[in-house]
Amino acid sequence: MDREERLAHLRLIRTPNIGPMTFSLLLQRYGSATAALRAVPELAKRGGRTLKPASRAVAEAELAANEAAGARLLFKESNDYPARLAQFDDAPPVLSMRGATHLLGRPAVAVVGARNASINAQRLAQSLAEELAQEGYVIVSGLARGIDAAAHNGGLAGGTIAVVAGGIDVTYPPENADLQDSIAESGLLLAEMPPGTHPTPRHFPIRNRIISGLATGVLVVEAAERSGSLITAREAAERGGEVMAVPGSPLDPRSAGCNHLIREGATLVRGTGDILEALARPSTASLPDPADWRAARLAPGPPEAVDRCREVILEGLGPEGMDIDELVRWCEAPAATVLAAILELEIAGRLTRHHGNRVCLVLTP
Repeated sequence: MDREERLAHLRLIRTPNIGPMTFSLLLQRYGSATAALRAVPELAKRGGRTLKPASRAVAEAELAANEAAGARLLFKESNDYPARLAQFDDAPPVLSMRGATHLLGRPAVAVVGARNASINAQRLAQSLAEELAQEGYVIVSGLARGIDAAAHNGGLAGGTIAVVAGGIDVTYPPENADLQDSIAESGLLLAEMPPGTHPTPRHFPIRNRIISGLATGVLVVEAAERSGSLITAREAAERGGEVMAVPGSPLDPRSAGCNHLIREGATLVRGTGDILEALARPSTASLPDPADWRAARLAPGPPEAVDRCREVILEGLGPEGMDIDELVRWCEAPAATVLAAILELEIAGRLTRHHGNRVCLVLTP
């Protein structure tokens, strides 16, 4: 990929209303980010809004900021991009990375849990991570307080990947500054957000999908019933990964999430042997098929057909997600025509797309 196309990739993904799934669809349809950029204003106009792509200056600044941080960019089209993550339609089109990039080619296990974890849980997380690293697994986590930090410490000698919620050059949380530096030296830091981004609550669920996408399994050591760790576990299940949990006392709310996962079918973990056994089982989950996007490369049909689909979608779709296959049947039109209408509405900011091939309307006040 030459420099101009790299800049076009950055401009496209930093353009408002264009997320990873829309980015993939645009590349399938137009063949390159450069061509997609040229099409974006007209697509937005057809969707009923105006939209100006991110400027070249924005992309140039991001390249310079990564270089200043000692990081480099990894594009989804690169051979170095992790194969398991690449198969998902919402995989980040570009990642900032700093450290031992060869770790992306090794099998990985995610270890996550509570930020306010008990001392025993943190010790267990570190011990399990050490033993898994000795078995050849890379330990993936989110560099948060508590279980995440313990897991990274356990996996540091054998290999650990920290997926941060903010920019690659932002230290968060402050108390993990030394650990973050250690991972950059002997492990690997990954970030989807541009350099300089300070994490906000919305960034953490976005970060969690990368953790679950990288790992063949997710182990939850200690977590409340409503926590980001359970989001990571749910994402892992949807992506064909093993979900494992350490049981805890029913009297401790920090264990309620793990106990709930086990009740719902997660593997109960007493030690490393249980984890290795679970990871050795063949996956029976249905993974997303990249061929789902092939229809996007077909001719969408006459503009009036796309216009009619767009009207049907705006009238029939609501704020609750709907499967795109169902929407195609509802519109009674070729898939490529419906996808073209969806794309226009999404770029115009009137529709949003979710993992699992679902879309919903964006309601304005």
